[in-house]
Amino acid sequence: GVKLLLYGLCSNTTVKSLGLKGNNLRAMGAEALGKLLRQNKSIRSLILEWNSLGVWEEGFSLFCQGLGANNFLQRLDLRNNQINHHGAGELAVALKRNASLQELDLRWNNIGLLGGRALLNCLHSNKTLKRLELAGNNVPSDILKAVEQAMDHNQDRQTILSEMQNRACVLSKEILNLKDEKTKQFLDLMDTIDKQREEIARSGRVSAGRVSQLQEALDEQHSVMNSLKARLQMTEAALALSEQKVHTLGELLSAMKQEQASMAERHFAELQQQKQEGADREGKLFRDLSACSEKNLLLRNQVDELEKKCKVQEDQLFQLKQDLTNTTAELKLRAVQAEERLEMEKRRFKQSLEDMESLRLKEVEHMTQQMEASERHMQDRVQRLEAIRIALEEELSQVKAAAVTERSHAEEELLKVRNQARLDEHQRLEHLEEKLRLMTESRDEAQNCCLKQKQMVREAQVRANQLSLHADGLRRQIEELQQDLDGKEQEKVTEVNKVKVELQQQIGHLQAERAAQEGLREKIAALERQLKVLSSNHREALLDKEGEISVLLEKLRVKEADISRMREEEAQRANLLQNAIMAYVQGSSLGTHSSRK
Repeated sequence: GVKLLLYGLCSNTTVKSLGLKGNNLRAMGAEALGKLLRQNKSIRSLILEWNSLGVWEEGFSLFCQGLGANNFLQRLDLRNNQINHHGAGELAVALKRNASLQELDLRWNNIGLLGGRALLNCLHSNKTLKRLELAGNNVPSDILKAVEQAMDHNQDRQTILSEMQNRACVLSKEILNLKDEKTKQFLDLMDTIDKQREEIARSGRVSAGRVSQLQEALDEQHSVMNSLKARLQMTEAALALSEQKVHTLGELLSAMKQEQASMAERHFAELQQQKQEGADREGKLFRDLSACSEKNLLLRNQVDELEKKCKVQEDQLFQLKQDLTNTTAELKLRAVQAEERLEMEKRRFKQSLEDMESLRLKEVEHMTQQMEASERHMQDRVQRLEAIRIALEEELSQVKAAAVTERSHAEEELLKVRNQARLDEHQRLEHLEEKLRLMTESRDEAQNCCLKQKQMVREAQVRANQLSLHADGLRRQIEELQQDLDGKEQEKVTEVNKVKVELQQQIGHLQAERAAQEGLREKIAALERQLKVLSSNHREALLDKEGEISVLLEKLRVKEADISRMREEEAQRANLLQNAIMAYVQGSSLGTHSSRK
């Protein structure tokens, strides 16, 4: 039954402790136990008390072979198993190979001196056995003391090894924890650095895009401003030319006035000689001429005012030139549209002026024909005056349309008055009235044109103000963007500094940890050195004790020989006593029978 039980436990992995106390195990049970110890890897405690395993030497040797092959059993109880010195030798051989057994109880067996020596010899190679009980085995006290010392050495060694293993485990765990923490910190740092790099790259891309957009806008604004500067230069040059032309025209007008005055005096003298009534009419005409001259003066004042306004507009344009340096493409489009509208209006105005000039030329040609028919001697002067008038009208038409039309009408009226004074005074008066009406209409038209131009100028000023406001808004946006860029750059610098500080701190922590690890390594090396010194000391002490043990073993052999002699003598005495007792018992039984008879 035990054999079947043990064979079944060979493949078991849950039983940790097995107790077979007092089961009268024999040779077959010992063999099954050896097989169990060779195959089972879970049993840690085995109790075999009161089983007389030492009687069966072959079975016990198989049991010891299984014990030597086992590396999992930690406690073995073999009390009261009649183990002799041969069984102790088998156990010693098994213990030399075993590296897991920590407790072995061999009390109350027949190990004797030889078995004790064998067990003591095996303890030199076995370093795991901590407890060995040999009481009640007729083992000498010196061997028991040596065994106890060996056990103490093993216990000290095991405690030192366990402490070292625990320390090594703790250190390895700490090192692993430190490595994990370092790796985590490093990964976190790398993640944060990657995130910061991505954010920096994104912000750089956004800022680069914004900077490129702003650069493009600035380039467009520079191009617009360059074009505006070129146009302003052209307008300034045109204004300068117009001012020169106005100055020359003023001089020509003064000369024409002088010539007109002289011609009027001559004409009045001729007319007074011809007719007195013509003188009165000519006086009236002179009055009309004075009114025309007053009108001319008014027109000159208006021209001066327009020149002042032009100068004011030039100043405003100069200010606008400075303000329009930061305008965008939208302003460019609006300016182009406004310029197109102005060009269209200028074209229309020029067309109207050309129409007026064509009409005026037709009238002049008609009047010249009349003048050629009436007065040939005045043709040279009239041609000169007409050439001067045509030049003045062409130059004044480019500057101010109203002044040109009024002056041309005045000249035409003068020519018509001269021609009609010679032909018919009544016709001249009628023509003068019609021309005055035409002058008033042209003056009204010129005033309307001036009003329109003023409105256009006001609209242009309003647009310029709007453009300046828009430019100010763009400047503010550019300043805000620059402030945002500066803030982001400062944030990047602060973040980079923080990362550098954190990296320096972590490098300091890592260096401190490295120093601590180096200290621990030095401590471990010192402990290893101490272990080497202790092991050398132990070896020397063991060698000394082996010498002592060899001496003691010789003494034990002598004593065992004496004990064997004493046992033989005691056996002989016991045999003699048994024989004497048997003889006495037999003699007493015969005496009783004879007495009865």
